[in-house]
Amino acid sequence: MSSTATAAPAKKRGSGLFQGLQKVGRSLQLPIAVLPAAGILLRLGQPDVFGPKGLGWDKVASVFATAGGAVFDNLPMLFCIGVAIGFAKKADGSTALAALVGFLVYSNVLKAFPVTDAVVNTTANKGVDVAATYNNPGVLGGIIMGLLAAVLWQKYHRTKLVDWLGFFNGRRLVPIIMAFVGTVMGVFFGLIWEPIGEGISNFGEWMTGLGAAGAGLFGLINRALIPVGMHQFVNTVSWFQLGDFKDATGAVVHGDLNRFFAGDPTAGQFMSGFFPIMMFGLPAAAIAIAHAARPERRKAVMGMMVSLALTSFVTGVTEPIEFSFMFIAPVLYAIHAVLTALSMAITWALGVHAGFTFSAGFIDYALNWNLATKPWLIIPIGLVFAAIYYTLFRFAITKFNLTTPGREPEEEIEDITKA
Repeated sequence: MSSTATAAPAKKRGSGLFQGLQKVGRSLQLPIAVLPAAGILLRLGQPDVFGPKGLGWDKVASVFATAGGAVFDNLPMLFCIGVAIGFAKKADGSTALAALVGFLVYSNVLKAFPVTDAVVNTTANKGVDVAATYNNPGVLGGIIMGLLAAVLWQKYHRTKLVDWLGFFNGRRLVPIIMAFVGTVMGVFFGLIWEPIGEGISNFGEWMTGLGAAGAGLFGLINRALIPVGMHQFVNTVSWFQLGDFKDATGAVVHGDLNRFFAGDPTAGQFMSGFFPIMMFGLPAAAIAIAHAARPERRKAVMGMMVSLALTSFVTGVTEPIEFSFMFIAPVLYAIHAVLTALSMAITWALGVHAGFTFSAGFIDYALNWNLATKPWLIIPIGLVFAAIYYTLFRFAITKFNLTTPGREPEEEIEDITKA
């Protein structure tokens, strides 16, 4: 090797941590993808659909409600398994098994540390049994257990033991390790979760107490983190952890999304304002981008943008539109982030309470209409934001000569065509 050979560039400090956090964010998408199915089942089980206020098929409604509830009731376990599979390299069934074993042990060990003891048939409680309550780290605990399972699986799934323990080599070893890890984590959370849980609860009360400002702050942070792929962190905490509500059965549910579908009339703070943006604002931005394209490219760009606009309106999937200008025209993305914050704040200030299981598109909007408060207001609010988006995007693109789709330099288009 030549003495003049250049050394490999040193890794920037923090880049490994940043990439790891991005990977965690991406792994959260797998369990979240299950929610639309659960949301549809739960919605069909509501009284106004198949229940007594709808078709009157009570048994059918009960089947759908319990089917959807099975997913929502076990979200921590689903996040544990989903994160383990999504985070581990070349994960397989043994990764999921290790995560499940660890979670089941961890979950049961938590019950060795009751916060309040069970009370059975006493005069004080008028003969009503009261179940014991336990520390419940919820989805956060599931995510931590999933990450531990992924890391330990990657480290030990090829480990070879001594010959007489050969049966437990490799993949069979990791679930055993996770059983002990689950025990330790159960004891750990059982002892220290109460102050942490109170801290999260207090933070949730502070955020919800901010009202419209809190909703706007969440919207701004959510959009600001999308370019680096870390928005799922704030989404997971806000939708599945912040805020508490006791449902009709007496069970306590956590998080804006869970509370909305459990019937909490105060829920929806961190979801409602996305509907005007995803159904109206971003589709209008897509049309503005098409109209700002050069005449010879306008037809092709319009076809693409109309398709993306329809996707955003119907399903609430906005990434295709956002990534069309996010990096080539950051000023447009800054405008988009601020407008999202305004939509979140205004929608909440006007008393709109809406929710979704997948995203803030027309499908969720129509499906959950009867669960929402003032859902009709989303349409006029959305039309106003559509006009604002179109005007600001069209002005910024032409004023600053931004190279949005259809405005690329000629030589760039020729290179793409020849490639």
